[in-house]
Amino acid sequence: MDTATADPTVTGDGAGRTGGRRRFGAWCAGLLFTGVSVVVGCRTAGTDGVTPVPQLLAFLPWLLVPTAAGLLFTLVARWWTGAVWGVALLGLLAWFIEPYGKTGDPAGPPVAELRVLTSNVEFGQATGALIDAVRREEPDVVFVQECEYTCDAALKRELADAYPHREAVEGGGSEGSVVLSRFPLRATDGVPGTMGMPGAVADVDGHPVRLQLAHPMPPLPGQVDLWQRELGRLRDAAAAGRETPTVLAGDFNASQDHAAFRRILDTGLRDAARLAGADRTPTWPSRTTPAFGTQIDHVLVSQDFAATRARFLTLPNTDHRALVVDLTLHA
Repeated sequence: MDTATADPTVTGDGAGRTGGRRRFGAWCAGLLFTGVSVVVGCRTAGTDGVTPVPQLLAFLPWLLVPTAAGLLFTLVARWWTGAVWGVALLGLLAWFIEPYGKTGDPAGPPVAELRVLTSNVEFGQATGALIDAVRREEPDVVFVQECEYTCDAALKRELADAYPHREAVEGGGSEGSVVLSRFPLRATDGVPGTMGMPGAVADVDGHPVRLQLAHPMPPLPGQVDLWQRELGRLRDAAAAGRETPTVLAGDFNASQDHAAFRRILDTGLRDAARLAGADRTPTWPSRTTPAFGTQIDHVLVSQDFAATRARFLTLPNTDHRALVVDLTLHA
């Protein structure tokens, strides 16, 4: 018997199996790269696309995982054109992972300190935990999303002495929102939306500061247009008040990889978490953070502010982490 011909590595069957493995590897790599390319292409073009692209854009840094897996498949398949494709995708992802928006220190001298806390309490379920966090952290202004009737009543009952000033949009489920303040408030029209987005102007040690709560609809399948419209209204509100120091905070249901959110930053607002060195720290879903998630809860500030510290609080009974930032207002 000729042992050479019996060796499967040199028989036709062996060559067929090797070719089959290579074809399988190339197909797997191609499928992975195609999916990633659609999302990265929309990010490059500055559009949020259609479902499922907006949902995947929220987790854009995690697309490094399927891209790396695709590169491994190209090695198995010895598909060098695919390897170049994968390397190009890795380069684009690395580029887009860099923080977006302006930075820089305010020009004038500091005139006031301001601590801000924002929290989505998920249909009011985390109200008790939020009250404890507020007493512990002692913020000056509190933005609360999904604060339904019982949450609103609890905040009035437990925090009215420390926070005598408030603006709210009452509602059930996810529709209610509240802004609490140690500083006197003058109500503004807020921003219209499916869920409440109240606004006010605070008198911070004699300096007017515009406060606006953000809570647009999430980009659910079939409701991406509504999500974009409500983020667009927030963008218009941010652009309309550039002459007044501004704090725009809440659950934006969007990350820096969404074009609709970047348009808000393009008005000149800056992400306080980024200024404090905590960009891309995940806030949702809290059950998997910080190992996995995306930052969709933000405190955006005008160039009148510096941010010295940002902290993320895990509260029970809500799928969002709360965000606390220390701000300094400059003249």
